[in-house]
Amino acid sequence: MIHAATKCARAAAATIRGRAIPVRSSLVRYSTPLRLIHGEISVPNANHVAIQMVNYALSHARSQRSDESYAQGMLVLEQCLGNQASDDKASQDSKATVLLAMSDLLYESGNSSEAIERLKQVMSLTLSSFGIRVVAVEALVGLLIQSGQDDASLNVADEFLELVKERGHENLQGVAATAKTIKGLTELVKGSIESAESLFQGLENHEICKGSNIALSYGEFLHATGNFEMAKEMYQKAIQGVTETKESMSSCNMNLKAVSLAATFALGQLESHIGNFGDAEETLTSALTSAEAHYGHSHPKVGVILTGVALMYRNKAKQERSSSIMIQEGLFRRALELMKAPPLDDTEGIINVETQEVMALARGGYAGLLLIQENRRSEGEKMKSWAESAWRNRRISLSEALTLSEPLGKVGIIDARTTRVL
Repeated sequence: MIHAATKCARAAAATIRGRAIPVRSSLVRYSTPLRLIHGEISVPNANHVAIQMVNYALSHARSQRSDESYAQGMLVLEQCLGNQASDDKASQDSKATVLLAMSDLLYESGNSSEAIERLKQVMSLTLSSFGIRVVAVEALVGLLIQSGQDDASLNVADEFLELVKERGHENLQGVAATAKTIKGLTELVKGSIESAESLFQGLENHEICKGSNIALSYGEFLHATGNFEMAKEMYQKAIQGVTETKESMSSCNMNLKAVSLAATFALGQLESHIGNFGDAEETLTSALTSAEAHYGHSHPKVGVILTGVALMYRNKAKQERSSSIMIQEGLFRRALELMKAPPLDDTEGIINVETQEVMALARGGYAGLLLIQENRRSEGEKMKSWAESAWRNRRISLSEALTLSEPLGKVGIIDARTTRVL
């Protein structure tokens, strides 16, 4: 059976390149054997050949990041999935690993809806290791939030938290903390601060609150509620922990690269909010460089980061009573272009739901620049109206998100993982 699977892996490679090439397990963050998830749930070995095929598919797709390379990577993974004919625990672990890889490629190539379906398939593999399903549910909730499916994300988080309790895993602190954090993030997105607080409470001293989505999400909660000192500490823990992490299984917009980028970006926003503009500029520039290197210069995620940079210059100009109109306008315009904002006069234009809130924030900031220019006020009014109509945040108004009051009141944080404003 393994011999047949090996032949299939070689055939898949030959289909793509005309020859088989060696697979290096260091190319991606899937390991053989799969080790501990969050330090406490053991994941049995997935099929060795399946791991080889996953590594090959992911490395090939990412070598070019083109439509063709992603399609070819998916072809290898589909063949690999078809090879897992048995339905025992080991086979389901292999299937789950392949499905996680498929969700990664689909997400990276811009097909979040199909990525969501693959993650749901992982959740249906009831014999697979619980640790793998922890990874899947974290990614599933992340993509549902990014897609604007807030009620669905909350339902998934609720069901998972109940499952943790039913399985008796609530005594495994890492699993319980992960389940609570996943739900806490969904509550924060919906603006339910009190519910979120009850879930995040006590995590600051938790060992797992380092180099993970737990540290980042908790930091964003602290940031949103005005505890800037502790929020900064959590962001730094997330960044440092990712650097120190040797191997971890994660997926889609909740993977280690996404955590590192989002934590750096959030830290830059925090420095801007408290008036440390030198540190803010340096940190946001680091986030921008990282986003461009990982996603490419024309990816919508780069537009999200540019929005944060533009808002930093807006805050700086207001606090220092200086002017940076041309810099801000250039940044806002480029951000909107990358996020593919529809024309203002296109009333039937399709808005990309995944970046809608950030797009509204960018247009709101851009409108502020136009409204102070007599000859562009009409365009500014139109842009402001568009931004207010597109804004959907329940915790903070668009005006509050764009204005830093004294003393510092509500602030909006752009979460680079989900491209939502918290």
